[in-house]
Amino acid sequence: MVAEAEESERVSAGEVRSGKGHKDENFPVASLLVAAKYRAPILSFYRFARVADDIADHPDLPPPQKLALLDSLEASLVGASRSEPEGVALRGVLAERKLTPQHALDLLKAFRLDVTKSRYESFDELMEYCRYSAMPVGRFVLDVHGENHATWAASDAICAALQINNHLQDCGKDYSDLDRVYLPLDALAAAGAKVEALGEARATPALRACLAELARRTRDLLDRGGDLPAQISDARLSVEIGATIDLAYAINGLLLARDPLSEPVHLAKTEMLRVTLAALGRGMKARLTGGGRRGAEVRSK
Repeated sequence: MVAEAEESERVSAGEVRSGKGHKDENFPVASLLVAAKYRAPILSFYRFARVADDIADHPDLPPPQKLALLDSLEASLVGASRSEPEGVALRGVLAERKLTPQHALDLLKAFRLDVTKSRYESFDELMEYCRYSAMPVGRFVLDVHGENHATWAASDAICAALQINNHLQDCGKDYSDLDRVYLPLDALAAAGAKVEALGEARATPALRACLAELARRTRDLLDRGGDLPAQISDARLSVEIGATIDLAYAINGLLLARDPLSEPVHLAKTEMLRVTLAALGRGMKARLTGGGRRGAEVRSK
């Protein structure tokens, strides 16, 4: 009877979903630019990642329950159970495409870190987190398209930049809601800023200086991966990645100019559309002329 009661009270991973979907992200996820045969597996991967993210960020679940749900997702992914539909669905996609589950397993490692770790000592430590929280997403998309693994280095830089952009945008909310600080502690100390400043209504000058320095380091990552579209064989994916990079530069520009504690640092839908259309035009022209794409070129615009 006790076992039956415990089972009836069990919460599934899907029940803690936040309601956020791929259309709510700062970058295109499996947009119409991506060929139809690739969109379904990318969206399956996204749904798996989304529910895992929602588990890790849930404000009311205790850490042991979060970790148990993440373990349940993993079990469904690797075939040890069928308890979580998102894991079962992704497992089927991976088997059909003969793809490794490693990228999804790496993501789960990052979400477990979100449950158990709330501070990062240095930028290098933050980049190690991005190795699991962001880079596997780009690698999966590249693998789905059959791209060469030589593209991974540039993709890793772009994905890390997207992740850190997000950390900077949400630094106040992460601290206030989850007591989670992704700003490296040594960067805060170098600027003379305190962690507690993240809970204020406005950023102090010291915190603004820290955020600006981290935004500049993030822009360096975008520059480092700026040639990725030129490395991609699939023309449609190349154009989508170009649009993603341009959106990342635009958000990074807002972070350099605004205070994320008191000002909006998200692009409006109209601005996202404008940036995307401009990127599409440049990307299609580059593919037609055989030209490349440079991060510095985008940054200078």
